[in-house]
Amino acid sequence: MQPGKARRPAIKHNRLPSNLSPHIVVGITSSQTCLNLTGRLSALREAGFRVTLMSSPGELLDRTARREGAEAVGVPIKRTIAPWADLVSLIRLWWLLTVRQPDLTEFSTPKAGLLGSIASLLAGVPRRVYMLRGLKLESTKGLKRRVLLVTEKVAAFCSQVVLCNSESMRGEAIALGIAPASKLKVLGDGSSNGVDLARFSPGPSDIRERLGIPADAPVVGFVGRLTKDKGVPELIEAFDTVLSRVAEAHLLLVGWFDAAEDALDEAVRKEIENHPRIHCTGYAADTAPYYRAMDVMVLPTWREGFPNAVLEAAATSIPVVTTLCTGSRDSVVPEVTGLLIPPGYPEAISEAVLRLLLNPELRLRMGASARKWVLEHYTNDRVLGLLTSYYKSMLEESPRKPEAYGVNVATAAR
Repeated sequence: MQPGKARRPAIKHNRLPSNLSPHIVVGITSSQTCLNLTGRLSALREAGFRVTLMSSPGELLDRTARREGAEAVGVPIKRTIAPWADLVSLIRLWWLLTVRQPDLTEFSTPKAGLLGSIASLLAGVPRRVYMLRGLKLESTKGLKRRVLLVTEKVAAFCSQVVLCNSESMRGEAIALGIAPASKLKVLGDGSSNGVDLARFSPGPSDIRERLGIPADAPVVGFVGRLTKDKGVPELIEAFDTVLSRVAEAHLLLVGWFDAAEDALDEAVRKEIENHPRIHCTGYAADTAPYYRAMDVMVLPTWREGFPNAVLEAAATSIPVVTTLCTGSRDSVVPEVTGLLIPPGYPEAISEAVLRLLLNPELRLRMGASARKWVLEHYTNDRVLGLLTSYYKSMLEESPRKPEAYGVNVATAAR
């Protein structure tokens, strides 16, 4: 099953008891993004918040809300530019927030970030956060890039705080003029959720046996949506070069073919499906066992905010090859926990992968360093603890004093 498959559009408007507070609404565009919210909502709930999760309707929305102890509210939102549908979504969001009267909203992802931030302002929500998880405009050009830049600026303008999930994301947002530097914050060392070290850890796995991969075969892994922006076409091309040097290698793709604007060409998809050494799992509810089946993980992405998959692999003691793009370059300590390469170059991918596959000692050393690095900086307790503390501090401040949010959180959290 592909995650996020929409059911009949619906929106709920019933008011919850006013004595259950403080109330936070967390909004995203597609229910697929619920995959990135694991632990975040439950941490907010355990910190004393009443949590409502909003996204386009889908099984992942309902499942995530149940697991995290949040209320699910389905509001249809198009991922692509659709003026009339966007207007309807904006009105629905405004009505939802007017009726629910949350104390704080956190909207993220491009479309929900724009519409949700505008709706929050119009509904008079006293504390409004735009969570900047990535910049889609980085992989676009021309008019579309200009339109996306305007939407980012509008979302930031309507919010009192823009939380960036990496230092390089904050730097890029400043360079693009998305918001004043004083409004752009990074909590701690970045990341949206951090990593559950008990779940993502070295250990046995039956994945190789299930997929027919020999126990001693080198396995190159990838975890994420199978799209152009994730660098999948370059990875497939690079893998053929890897096979020419390491004939027994296998490529493990843990993810689904996403029918987004950056969907893979049909030729690339067929090559993946027909290649005897490429194993494509589709959507996996639990990715932890798949990391344990890998020797190296590659994320040749063109844009990120701060990739969870890299931290999960690192926590599993797997070295990672990823790109110098915004966000992804924060997720690896070069030559210590993995390797950084320029995006868009299959030869750079194959060179980095071969270096690790042909040097087991280097690979093991980087893997051990990667887990230690995650332990020091990115446990979910630390990352989510900083988040809940910050949101509580916002509640303590007067909502009529936006300048109160000008504290340098990135510095204070260290």
